[in-house]
Amino acid sequence: MSASDPARDPVDLTGKCLIAMPGMGDPRFSRSLVYLCAHSAEGAMGLIVNKPTNDLRMRDLLDHLSIAPGEAMRNLPVHFGGPVEHGRGFVLHDDGYRSDLATLAVDRGFAMTATLDILEDLAAGRGPARAILALGYAGWGPGQLEQELAQNGWLTCEADHALVFDTPDAGKWAAALARLGVSALMLSAEAGRA
Repeated sequence: MSASDPARDPVDLTGKCLIAMPGMGDPRFSRSLVYLCAHSAEGAMGLIVNKPTNDLRMRDLLDHLSIAPGEAMRNLPVHFGGPVEHGRGFVLHDDGYRSDLATLAVDRGFAMTATLDILEDLAAGRGPARAILALGYAGWGPGQLEQELAQNGWLTCEADHALVFDTPDAGKWAAALARLGVSALMLSAEAGRA
């Protein structure tokens, strides 16, 4: 029996969450929970769902885009979605909403929209019931994510609305670890070798 080569035979992790391990070399991903919107042999794309920006809210973004907020608007926090194209906005949301322009159905109740009309709908109070607004995204080239997984940079877990949308941002990373039966206090930055 031969071992599978993850670069040639990747497991599709679309719709799963990546949990950053303590030894993550990139501080932008420290204690991050990333929802993977797409994963294939061509690479991967996801959004960090637990890092709200300190001083930016949806109302600020709407002002910048000259979109008038309505009375029913929820003033959502704006999250740091990742280091790629940090000036571009993405909305991860429940699949009960579909943009008239373009919505990517991701997996089991999740969708992503990156067009202006979702912001207009959210401003008017008509948008999705559950949503995370993010600027930028996390991206990996072919085989890059598989290599980081093999080097113990990430753990994976199932994603659901309770974890991604309902858990407070500050508790998402530990909650994802707990789903795997892992305590954050037990993790080490050093990988073990057998």
